Amino acid sequence: MASFSELGIHKNYVKSLKELGIKAPTEIQEQAIPILIQSKTDLVGLAQTGTGKTAAYGLPVLHRINPKKAEIQALILSPTRELVQQIKKQLFKFTKYNDTKIFCEGVYGGEKIDIQIKNLKRTTHIIVATPGRLVDLINREVIDLQNVETLVLDEADEMLSMGFKDDLTTILKTTKASKNTWLFSATMPESLKDIVKRYIKPDAVRLEINRNSLVNANISHSFIETTIQNKINVLVSVLEERTEERGIIFCKTKAGTQALTHQLQQEGFNVGALEGDMQQRDREKVMRAFKNTSVQILISTDVSARGIDVNNLGFVIHYQLPEHLEYYTHRSGRTARAGKKGESIALVLSNEVSRVQEIEKALGIKIKQKTV
Repeated sequence: MASFSELGIHKNYVKSLKELGIKAPTEIQEQAIPILIQSKTDLVGLAQTGTGKTAAYGLPVLHRINPKKAEIQALILSPTRELVQQIKKQLFKFTKYNDTKIFCEGVYGGEKIDIQIKNLKRTTHIIVATPGRLVDLINREVIDLQNVETLVLDEADEMLSMGFKDDLTTILKTTKASKNTWLFSATMPESLKDIVKRYIKPDAVRLEINRNSLVNANISHSFIETTIQNKINVLVSVLEERTEERGIIFCKTKAGTQALTHQLQQEGFNVGALEGDMQQRDREKVMRAFKNTSVQILISTDVSARGIDVNNLGFVIHYQLPEHLEYYTHRSGRTARAGKKGESIALVLSNEVSRVQEIEKALGIKIKQKTV
């Protein structure tokens, strides 16, 4: 497990975390923090309450603030007054050892709005708010959200179940389109899928922390033992059995993705590649072709495949086993969407069979051996 320093957290925040008794990152923190600090991206994080989500987004939010600019740069929305107060308090504690002060204000119902309007006239870098009260302030034209670079929707499913959908829509439309939106939720109901579809960029990073829900019961898992020399022939055989289906093949590296794409094109397969250094427009072009079925098979690295959500994928092939267990579940979860059935097939060398057994044990699934 990585330390907070290894995740990219500044030493002043690490000092505050230690003082708060927070020594090691939780799973959601370990996955989300490096992505949110290093890249300007949208994110959808599914994790149960109590998994450390506030630090998972709060620390990256603080890293993004420029204290020298006296403007609202980040907005955190939460369903209740209590949660708003809790988040504000936690952010304040994180910044204890900062050289330059970062100012955070909480706005919520149940307190006189005049007091909050007065407080917002002071320098404010981050606003933590309930949607209803924030919309009230927007309507009164007493708050400027034009410089918001980061918008966090915390407990997003709860906000919708409490009837805040219209307010959320108003806020998302009021803030600039170029902002990054980070959505955290314990569940993903249909109404939230609608928000994600409309307001979260399609290439958003997607994290899901709760392995039981990651291993979809509609996915059948299998592995085929092969050799380095024969691997491509085995893959061709597997694909020839599935000419009517669409799928994704995962490689560990960008170079591996490019090489395999070339080999399969030579074999006459209709394939497209997704890898790290692609321009956004090229990535979108490949994804469009894949979604409209003019490309049958997508070959991708793990990171590039984050956020891919395509229906009716019949199979996923692990051309190489992933480094991390989470990646196996992320990869496999691309198939068997919306109640459909799907296959997850791993091509493994003889010295990797023990790794297959480790995956079985850790995820509580059966990965059957098969031949071609």
